[in-house]
Amino acid sequence: MEVAKFKQLPLLGILRGIGPDLIEPLVEAIVSSGLKAIEIAMNTPQAPDLIQRAQAISRGRLMIGAGTVLTMKDLKSALDAGATFIVMPALVDEVLEYCVKNKIPAFPGALTPQEIFGAWRKGATMVKVFPVKFFGPEYIKEIKGPFNDIEILACGGITPQNLNLYFLNGASAVAFGASVFRKEWLAKKDFSKVSGCLKDFVREARLAREKKT
Repeated sequence: MEVAKFKQLPLLGILRGIGPDLIEPLVEAIVSSGLKAIEIAMNTPQAPDLIQRAQAISRGRLMIGAGTVLTMKDLKSALDAGATFIVMPALVDEVLEYCVKNKIPAFPGALTPQEIFGAWRKGATMVKVFPVKFFGPEYIKEIKGPFNDIEILACGGITPQNLNLYFLNGASAVAFGASVFRKEWLAKKDFSKVSGCLKDFVREARLAREKKT
C-alpha cells in the first residue's frame, strides 16, 4: 500500500465471507466505483486465494490488504498471497512488530484511550477505532483532544451520510463492510447496487476532503 495514495481517498472497503465465484465481478464493481483500497478478512474461507486472485484481477488498480489478522500464521499467509497492508480488530503485538520492522502498513484495532495510544506508540500506520458506531463521531473528537497526532481509521457504522462528521471530528480515514457488501445483494449478484453505494462513499469522501482544505 502507498499510504500517501490512500490518504488521497481515505476509504477502506472490508470484504468478509465472500465466495470465490464473486471475486472477479466484485473487484470490477469496486474498481468502477472509484474506491482504491479493500481488505479481505482472513476468517473468510480461502482468504489467501481470494487475495491472490483479487490482486491478479485488479492489475494494480486497487490496494489490497488482509483484515482480521490475529496470528503470525495469518500474517504470513496474507503476505505470501500478495496483501500489501494488514488490518487487525485488536492489537496483536508480534504482528504489528513484524509489520513495523518490514515497513508494511498496519492498522491495529483499539477502542479505549489506553489501547489507542498503545497501538500508536508501537508504530501503527493508523489506529483502527472499532467498533466506533456505539460512540459516534464525537468520540473521535474527544480522543483527538489529547492525542492530536494519532491518525485514526474509524470503523463500524460508517455511512455516506455520516462519514463527513467523522472526518470533521478528526478521523484520518474510515472503513466499512457489510453495509455496502450486503449479503442479499451478493446473493443476487447485484453488483450495480454495490457499485452505486460505493460511488456514494467516494463522492462524499471527496466532498469532505474539499471542506477540510
